[in-house]
Amino acid sequence: MIRDILKYTGIFVFLILLQALILNNVRLAGFMNPFVYVLFILLLPFDTPRNLLLVIGFLLGLSVDIFSDTLGFHASATVLAAFLRPRIIPLISGKEVYESGSAPRMATLGFNWFVKYTAIIVLSHHLFLFFAEAFTLSGFISTLMRALGSALFTIIIILISQFLVFRK
Repeated sequence: MIRDILKYTGIFVFLILLQALILNNVRLAGFMNPFVYVLFILLLPFDTPRNLLLVIGFLLGLSVDIFSDTLGFHASATVLAAFLRPRIIPLISGKEVYESGSAPRMATLGFNWFVKYTAIIVLSHHLFLFFAEAFTLSGFISTLMRALGSALFTIIIILISQFLVFRK
């Protein structure tokens, strides 16, 4: 248990620093920015209590907000992702039962399952983040394209991380 807490604390700190120091400065095609820190919410064990999931989501987003100076946009989007996660897993998993303490990984659950899971949560996160940040529908198409492009960029980086770090 202590080992798991240390492992997830290390992942948390690594993703925050990666986002703040490197990925916040990356812009693909001038408008796509990867927000890979949401990977932390994706990787938490299946049996993480919902209340703890929401608190972790808030702290994760708030940490990115502090480094990015974004007034709580990331905190609210990450809380939404944490809120949706326990509802999305049964939708894409059917009636499968997971072992206590197991976590969603591509190596154990398969490529298709992990892509669906990642895509739904990342798209939800990014759409909320970009539309909350714009706070208007006047540039709906451009905001939608930024959100979808950034989500695709983020999903690709997350999938690459699964192949590199969490392979069997």
